[in-house]
Amino acid sequence: MIVLRFLRTVLGWVWIFTDTMTTALGIGLYGESEMAERLIRGWARRFLRVAGAQVIVRRDAELDRNRSYVFVSNHTSYLDVPAIISVADHPLRFIAKQELTYIPLFGWAARRMGHVFIDRKDRRGATKAIRDRFARGLRGASLFFFAEGTRAVGDELLPFKKGAAVAALETGLECVPIAVAGARTVLKPKGFALFRPGPVAVVFGAPIPAGGYALDRRDQLVAAQRSAVENALQSARGLLSSVTAPAG
Repeated sequence: MIVLRFLRTVLGWVWIFTDTMTTALGIGLYGESEMAERLIRGWARRFLRVAGAQVIVRRDAELDRNRSYVFVSNHTSYLDVPAIISVADHPLRFIAKQELTYIPLFGWAARRMGHVFIDRKDRRGATKAIRDRFARGLRGASLFFFAEGTRAVGDELLPFKKGAAVAALETGLECVPIAVAGARTVLKPKGFALFRPGPVAVVFGAPIPAGGYALDRRDQLVAAQRSAVENALQSARGLLSSVTAPAG
């Protein structure tokens, strides 16, 4: 059994890498367009299928598809990105670490699609990069932040960075909390691990209006974001329990 799982994982990663590079080439050619959105959603669903993840989604509020938002999520696994993209009803522009741009083809394609890469050690430069992205116009897309800044290896949320709160306050966009549960079980957050097929829950919480907060008290919005993601995470874990509980 372990040998079969090992072979599935190794062959799966080879397939995922090849598919990622092929998809990146297509996205790079099409740029920020509806075709690129279709390509990345298709990539996300294939990634999940290969890993053996079945996504369950719950939405606590109906979002206006014609508006942009600031999405804020926890981060537990490499699987979080495809899980969220596969069920998101808004085009997402990720705020990501600049080291990802060094991946051949991938970095070029991501920039072509409008994702933003920042140096996490350069706070001013990061803020400028996000402002520049907003100044170019989101054109119906939304900004996306993994607010913890890295993948968490435990069950507790890590402290949230302030970038998502600042972006929301400077743009006036509402914040939408997202929580992912179960992804860490299917694919561990660090190092090499075998795929363990299973359910992954994604919960979209109700939007948090930025209007009730001020830039000089951004910590209050950071706390509100973290609390909302924590509540959504409890709901996501509840969804997992409902599908994994024994019948009868």
